[in-house]
Amino acid sequence: MLVSQILKLKADDGVVTIAPEANVAEAANLLSARRIGSVVVSSDGKTAQGILSERDIVREIGKRGPGCLEDKVSDMMTRNLVTCSCNDRADEVLSLMTNGRFRHMPVLESGQMVGLITIGDVVKARLSELAMEKDALEGMIMGY
Repeated sequence: MLVSQILKLKADDGVVTIAPEANVAEAANLLSARRIGSVVVSSDGKTAQGILSERDIVREIGKRGPGCLEDKVSDMMTRNLVTCSCNDRADEVLSLMTNGRFRHMPVLESGQMVGLITIGDVVKARLSELAMEKDALEGMIMGY
């Protein structure tokens, strides 16, 4: 299955972004209100400059205490993004996420964000694919 197919299966709310100059408390409020695990950092809503996850915030609170919530998002975000394109295969993306130990990946086409997929999206798509293969094999065996 391709990333483009996974994006079509998702409810399209677009990519949730936050400005790099926003503070981390604003990002935490956005994550909570939208019930999401990460937010893409972008000045224009189209170009990904970084990503900030709930894990990033919790780790910093654990290290430094709640004062870090006043920091700028740009100070805490992950800058070296791993991204994918619509033509990438789900199993390749799953491998990148698993090996990199992250759960959210921006989808880019010509440098512009077109979506965001999660490890849950990829696993769900892969399970659906396996179920279809299983049904096809059972049909062949049973002579359907």
